[in-house]
Amino acid sequence: MLNRRHLRIKILHILYAFYQDEEQDIATTKKALDHSIKKMQELYVLLLLMIGSMQGFAIERIENGRKKQLPSPEDLHPNTRFVTNSPLRTITNSKMLEKVAKDAGVGWGEHQEMLRKIFRSLTEHEEYADYMNSDERSFRHDRECLIRMFRKHMINHELFQENLEELSIFWNDDLDLAASMVIKTIKTIKEDADDFELLPLWREDEDDKQFLEVLFSKSLSQAQENEALITEAAANWELERIALMDRILMKMALAEARNFPSIPLKVTLNEYIELSKYYSTPKSNGFINGILDELFTKLKKDGTIKKSGRGLIE
Repeated sequence: MLNRRHLRIKILHILYAFYQDEEQDIATTKKALDHSIKKMQELYVLLLLMIGSMQGFAIERIENGRKKQLPSPEDLHPNTRFVTNSPLRTITNSKMLEKVAKDAGVGWGEHQEMLRKIFRSLTEHEEYADYMNSDERSFRHDRECLIRMFRKHMINHELFQENLEELSIFWNDDLDLAASMVIKTIKTIKEDADDFELLPLWREDEDDKQFLEVLFSKSLSQAQENEALITEAAANWELERIALMDRILMKMALAEARNFPSIPLKVTLNEYIELSKYYSTPKSNGFINGILDELFTKLKKDGTIKKSGRGLIE
């Protein structure tokens, strides 16, 4: 499920592209933002499909062992522990997942060899061997082991990480959240269930959708006004010397502070400082902190920023 920090990141990337491309218009930029949200949903579905594909490769391995001219006792009597992992079977056989993937037009298609290599690598890990040889037989154990294998050995596989950005420019930033959604989904699977429900991308109350729409539109419509404020506050800096990413972060922060009365200024300040640590220069967080703190104080005093709600009215 999307959270507000991730929505800020989505807007940040789209605005960064917007300000770098002189031919971009707002309508096209909004479509790009909507597309990036759609790609997040696709990654969530694809990660579930990745897990399901592992069972197919395990079955293939067993069948190939039996077809050998001189099969070993292990080939003839294979360990089927992984193949029969209960939540894994539920994911593999899910009609709901199949329908959602088909409707969205997503699948691993030409990347089967990458998935096969991930499976082979998984089987070489001690953790996999421990699971296969464990005497513990319970649904909970199956689920916990599947989650660990997914988190440690599937999405962190070097080949998968290398291909992630090539598959979509959005997915490096989406992976952690999409993976957490997958883990939550696995935890919802019931022992006796034939299927499971996929998590929604949005909360039911629509608040986060509105947050995305308003923050995006106001960051653009108030951009010139907020840039003038930043220029005045950074009197010792020429605007061109301030990194583009820093300017966008500060303009977004000002738009958020001015248009969301229920979000505390401290929350807004901390969020954009944290984003600067990941997406801008090493010294940006201190610079942004100083400029925004000064501007928030000024705009609160002149009434441009007004906060309402419990604990927000001084």
